[in-house]
Amino acid sequence: VQLVESGGGSVQPGGTLRLSCAGSGDSNSVYCMGWFRQAPGRKREKVAGTSTANDSGGSTYYVSSVKGRFTISRGNASNTLYLQMNNLKPEDSAMYYCAAQRGVSSGRCGNYFNVYGTRGFSVWGQGTQVTVS
Repeated sequence: VQLVESGGGSVQPGGTLRLSCAGSGDSNSVYCMGWFRQAPGRKREKVAGTSTANDSGGSTYYVSSVKGRFTISRGNASNTLYLQMNNLKPEDSAMYYCAAQRGVSSGRCGNYFNVYGTRGFSVWGQGTQVTVS
């Protein structure tokens, strides 16, 4: 699968943005997908993860700093992911990346994302910049 992010931009503190990640090339597989971000001079960090499986048993993970402000969701199209970001803060400024890993069941995805982070994902998009100032 190939991933392409979009939706980044510049907003004032308290503003909102919605990031999109479109996956193409493999519509038959289920992926554990997630959002990561990297600010200049800092390591890439996890933000939120969820499965693209169309079932009710999926698990979702959010890093504590975004809980209550960000919402991750999957789209109707296969391997499509969104990140709704509300009440943005300057510390949310970063390049945001979408990532995917096949072979992780929907029920394990949230915990997998939390435990393995960046090293658990083999497919990455090119990133979209978010600036809050």
